[in-house]
Formats: sequence, C-alpha cells, structure tokens
Amino acid sequence: MEPKLFIAIVDDDPSVLKGLARLLRSHGCAVGPFASGHDFLKSLAAAKPDCLILDVQMPEMNGLELQARLAALRVALPVIFITAHKDEATRQLALRGGAAAYLHKPVSDEPLWAAISAACQNGAETAVRAG
Repeated sequence: MEPKLFIAIVDDDPSVLKGLARLLRSHGCAVGPFASGHDFLKSLAAAKPDCLILDVQMPEMNGLELQARLAALRVALPVIFITAHKDEATRQLALRGGAAAYLHKPVSDEPLWAAISAACQNGAETAVRAG
C-alpha cells in the first residue's frame, strides 16, 4: 500500500480551506489546513508535507513571500499556487521561484490532482537523486 500523501494548504479563505481539504481527503490524502503563512511555518518543525497548495493573495505574508521564506530556509517542498487573480507577472515570479504549478480559482478536481501527482512524483525523484 502506498503511503498517504500529506498535503498542506495555506489560504486565508475558510471556505477554500474546507473545500480543498474535503477534496484531497476524498483522494486519500492527509491534509494540513493553515489560515496563514506564519501558521504554516510554525508547523514545519512537527511535520513536513509532501506538497504545499498556496494562495497568492493573503494578508500579512502573501504566497510569494512564503515561497521565498521557504527557499531561504532551504525547505525543498513542491508548491502549487492557486489564485483568483490572473496576473502574468505574479505567475512568472511564482514559476521562477520554483512553483510546480500555478492554477486559477475556482480550481477543479482533475487539474489540481494532476498538478499534485506530478509535483509529488517530481519532488520524490529529486529527493532520491539528491540523497
């Protein structure tokens, strides 16, 4: 039996957190929902997720800032951005920063699950090569 993926979600919208968590659990994933980047960073000492789904627009620390903070901490973690704002410059920044995918809200099941599967597989292959 394959190990259960642990997917973290960081989004300041409670309805998005709840909906994504429900969707991912239906795929057999363990889910860690976080309302802010600060809450997520505090949790990293306890458990490292296989993948991070990250909103772009959030108060205090936006998604790009969290992505940069993770890079500065040398946390190798596949990041999938989701956003309601279509801004090509932000998309390019996210992808240049190493994002595995950049999706628009509302995100449907198939593209999200395809992005998670690819990101987790690529992350595992990178960890094996690096190890």
